[in-house]
Amino acid sequence: MASALPTLAIPGQRLGPVSSYASGPGTHVQNANIYASIAGPVLVDPASSKAGKSTLSVSRSPLRKAGNAAPVPPSTPKATAPSTSKPRYNTLPAVDSIVLARVTRVQKRQATVSILVVLDETANQAPASTASASDNDNIESILTSAANPENHSNTDELRFQALIRKEDVRAVEKDRVVMDEMFRVGDIVRGTVISLGDQSFYYLTTARNDLGVVMARSEAGNMMFPVSWKEMRDPVTGAAELRKVARPF
Repeated sequence: MASALPTLAIPGQRLGPVSSYASGPGTHVQNANIYASIAGPVLVDPASSKAGKSTLSVSRSPLRKAGNAAPVPPSTPKATAPSTSKPRYNTLPAVDSIVLARVTRVQKRQATVSILVVLDETANQAPASTASASDNDNIESILTSAANPENHSNTDELRFQALIRKEDVRAVEKDRVVMDEMFRVGDIVRGTVISLGDQSFYYLTTARNDLGVVMARSEAGNMMFPVSWKEMRDPVTGAAELRKVARPF
């Protein structure tokens, strides 16, 4: 008995047998079954002839195409509602995506971050009343929780990981960048994806005025506020700390 195809797949998830489907982009074949190689929506390309097989693929893009999406149970006419807007915050990072990430490690040549939210700039321009809701829409609570050191745990390993290389921190004086002065572990950083990288890491850049650290705690544990493009200050102790600060909106 054939099982229903999933709408969304995660890496390593079984999609279907090779006797019924052909393997497409984003999938691989193992033990006569087709498995997802990446996370994303499952697409079905119908066979061009009766003798052929439909092709299964997994897309990196969060966009859904009604003609190619995996079959879903039919709904009643009154349950359908017109909705053309995309979720404000998508799940999968793509090139040029704006992301919010938490710094998990700082080294001499690079900083490792864990991506918390992928922002959709085009959806943010839509009126709030027409924007679709998603699990990541409550961005304020996500950032508040992420900035709390007590919540830093092994769950970071389940998120998308990314690197900010020394040469991608800022646009000027790249040779004078000191990573320990740009980021600290626990900082919340706004960056943009410049490369999908390899299987382990995306690559981000903060080399724009609006990109960089947006939330940070001082050594005393207090939330700091920006005072310039390279400095944040503890409102309790008055101590200043160096950061690559994002321009406040």
